[in-house]
Amino acid sequence: MPAASYDCTRCGACCFNPPENVAEGFVGYIEVEPRDSLRRRPELLARYVREHEGTLHLRLLADGRCMALSGSAGRKVSCRIYHVRPSPCRRVSAGSELCQRYRREQGVAQAR
Repeated sequence: MPAASYDCTRCGACCFNPPENVAEGFVGYIEVEPRDSLRRRPELLARYVREHEGTLHLRLLADGRCMALSGSAGRKVSCRIYHVRPSPCRRVSAGSELCQRYRREQGVAQAR
């Protein structure tokens, strides 16, 4: 399916800790890399980032979603830190194999 038919603002599936991480007990999902602009925003770091074993990660809520995700996955979502989101978040492309995998794992169907 073409990437244009994938509406990220109605999805949010890539903003959840994947099942394999959950199964292995990983509490961190997205690493905030040293060159990410989010690191230069102390107010956002304090709210959305946690340190785990010496590495910074986006915080997760109890349901496994990123704390910066607002809305309901599969309905309407937005990222509160979209313009400074970490590098791993920027690597997911709408409609890519990774995008489709996350959608399947979270049960988010693609609208036609």
